[in-house]
Amino acid sequence: MSLQHNQKKAYAFGLGAVLAWSTVASAFKLSLQYLSPMQLLLYASIASLLALLSILAWQRRLPELAAAFRAHWKSSLLFGAVNPFAYYLVLFQAYSLLPAQEAQAINYTWALTMTLLAVPLLKQALRLQDAAAALICYLGVLVIGTRGQLLELHFSNQLGVLLALCSTLLWAGYWIFNTRDAREPVLGLTLNFACSLPLSLAWCAWHGQLALPAWQGLAGAAYVGALEMGFTFVLWLTAMKLTRSTASIANLIFLSPLVSLLLIHLLVGEAILPSTLLGLALILGGLAAQKLPLGRRARAQLADGQS
Repeated sequence: MSLQHNQKKAYAFGLGAVLAWSTVASAFKLSLQYLSPMQLLLYASIASLLALLSILAWQRRLPELAAAFRAHWKSSLLFGAVNPFAYYLVLFQAYSLLPAQEAQAINYTWALTMTLLAVPLLKQALRLQDAAAALICYLGVLVIGTRGQLLELHFSNQLGVLLALCSTLLWAGYWIFNTRDAREPVLGLTLNFACSLPLSLAWCAWHGQLALPAWQGLAGAAYVGALEMGFTFVLWLTAMKLTRSTASIANLIFLSPLVSLLLIHLLVGEAILPSTLLGLALILGGLAAQKLPLGRRARAQLADGQS
């Protein structure tokens, strides 16, 4: 009975995280009407750090921060420079150049990017299934980026598409190296934000963007920081700890892009393009194909190739 209760709680936490993540594309786009990408990074990072500190305070674990930093200051500085600083700076810039529907759809290829990066970084074998999934997913990116004009290869915003793809490299690379991170997840994420905050502050100061923005921008940054970067991460971690089946919780993430598109249409006012729907279908189809179980013969061939 306890296991069933825990599984229900895992689904509740997982759905809560997915629904929160579904709102962030709209929140990014609305906030960028009042803030530059670097300002959004700065104020969202402050909000996220406060949210994470409040979680640690509620857990009565704040005193552990100092000891964790002394033990892992190098990894905290390095991880903080990648996430949140570099990743969100690139991602927010992509959102400032692209419609939210296009940026968020391309961003969903990060899971595939992680599989491809694992080949050179972790020396993992690239399966034929992964290669086929990559072709399907990046065909979806081409459909979205060219708005269906594949033969002309004319991108709606070439720099925006490039930045969106670069953000997937940063995010996937961060999670690959995060598998070797010895820090406790919530403490580690808090240290990341604490170490990246001076970088965001210096970046804004260097570009002369430290002026206090409109309250709408601050409100948007607070929402983005608390939901995208703070509380939602803890919800997801909790769901993964409670569940009996990691795959069943992980598959909930496929709901997010569809809910996100609906919110983008309702809140941002973007007309959802047929090319976005087709491209997103290809991306999700590629990701789903990557998760399909291999047949018995294929598994035997793969095992022979790796032995």
